[in-house]
Amino acid sequence: MPEPMVSVPLWIWIAFIVFVLGMLALDLGVFNRKAHAISLREAALWSGVWIGLSLLFNAVLFFWQGSDKALEFFTAYLIEKSLSVDNIFVFVLIFSSFAVPAAYQHRVLFWGILGALVMRGALIALGTTLILLLHWVLYIFGAFLVFTGIRLAFRQEKEIHPDKNPLVRLTRRYLPISDQFEGARFFVRHNGQRVATPLLLVLVLIESTDVIFALDSIPAILAITVDPFIVYTSNVFAILGLRALYFLLAGSMQRFRYLNVGLAAILVFVGVKMLLTDLVHIPIGLSLGCIALILAASIAASLLRERKEQRGTE
Repeated sequence: MPEPMVSVPLWIWIAFIVFVLGMLALDLGVFNRKAHAISLREAALWSGVWIGLSLLFNAVLFFWQGSDKALEFFTAYLIEKSLSVDNIFVFVLIFSSFAVPAAYQHRVLFWGILGALVMRGALIALGTTLILLLHWVLYIFGAFLVFTGIRLAFRQEKEIHPDKNPLVRLTRRYLPISDQFEGARFFVRHNGQRVATPLLLVLVLIESTDVIFALDSIPAILAITVDPFIVYTSNVFAILGLRALYFLLAGSMQRFRYLNVGLAAILVFVGVKMLLTDLVHIPIGLSLGCIALILAASIAASLLRERKEQRGTE
């Protein structure tokens, strides 16, 4: 049976949201006020900042609510962080298909992630409510994760078809779109008429793909805990670090050829955990160990394969 929801005082929710908004304002309003291409050094620095803040929050949870909640947060964070790497593949394809200049990519990801925080909050509230009111929903989520994991394992290549995306088609239908980028702006005025730029279409496509990814990642985290505060905070910290992770890994994603297999195995594992929830209790520590081992093995296998191919070429 799922654990009962842990009530967190409203002021803690407010304080956390204010903290997140403050960090986003600092990011866009101070450090990235001018549109520019993000360097590897800057991306690595911000990745370290977000990971450090996540671990600090995890430590606060440990002393505030105990080791169980801290383990739940860390496991959920690791799952979301791992699955978010799959987003990076899609972001690369989207930016490439629209030929988005590197200087404007950060701005698009900023607003895309801000929208994702709102949408995921709504999906988390819906998911936790459904599980607590209708226990059998767990089995639907579990079966869906197993199916998604198997499909991901056998997926060969990702393809992006912007014109087939219903939201992009809807945007094109009701908004005039300019033919070229206008700096980092989403709207401009031409001859007194408000016109959207192609950058808005990129943002719409990123937002819509994030909803699809959330349908995988949120049920996976709900297999670990149904405490909405743990689910949402782990999602937020993983998503906030996604932009920096994108700029850090975008140029080397082809090196991790077995990562999809690892992510698929994680989805299948948590799906089976959901399906067996009333028969077998898998301790949270064991779940964390299995997920970390799967992720490490897929990365190690990818790097070993790359090294072997390099030696063969030499």
